Amino acid sequence: MDLVRFELTTSSMPWKRAPNCATGPPKEFNLNITCRADWPIRQDRPAKINPMDRQQAWELLCAYTKSDSLRRHALAVEACVTAYARRFGEDEATWSVTAVLHDFDYEMHPTAPDHPMKGEPILAGLGVDAEIRRAILSHANYSGVPRESRLEKTLFACDELAGFLTAVSYVKPSRSIFEVDAKSVRKKMKDKAFARAVSREDIVNGAQELGVDLDEHIAFCIEAMKARAADLGLAGAAGA
Repeated sequence: MDLVRFELTTSSMPWKRAPNCATGPPKEFNLNITCRADWPIRQDRPAKINPMDRQQAWELLCAYTKSDSLRRHALAVEACVTAYARRFGEDEATWSVTAVLHDFDYEMHPTAPDHPMKGEPILAGLGVDAEIRRAILSHANYSGVPRESRLEKTLFACDELAGFLTAVSYVKPSRSIFEVDAKSVRKKMKDKAFARAVSREDIVNGAQELGVDLDEHIAFCIEAMKARAADLGLAGAAGA
């Protein structure tokens, strides 16, 4: 996600809100997933975990990211990215880890260019594969790492869009992804006041780089997020 143009805490970006230290996250963001409390956070020489699997990636994300909204954003991006992995016949495990970790250092490095540049050496120290680290670097336009692989292009294409779909879901009567369709998303994209910190340009360019029609891309990601609606807090009455 290109953070140069981003406001760090805004009601238009619920997945990027800073955690509420006094009261904790909103009730609807209470993840029913236990994260390891003994993960070695920010050690100079963390133990290497190679290859890192999805559970280890999730635990690492939880160690560095306390905001449930940011965790849910990672899950939303993962839903979209892994759906494309299945569509393209790619390595779903690798693509899953990449999506889960793409913003793992955001709370520690909330400004560009620190994120994701300073997070990459942490992943390298843990033995995370270079393919994954490069994809994470490439999702920031200012990193200087061009998007070349299908994984890199997919991560970039899904990152902004997953956040935007979450925002659109939140303004629906039941706050549900099941009420969202491509037409309503395109309409909201034209509303500059809505989720104004989300780059429409990145959403459009992401689909173009991936080589898919924008409406098809939006619809595809909506369906991917529907499949994980409960985990994302976007099930509403329709997904109950």
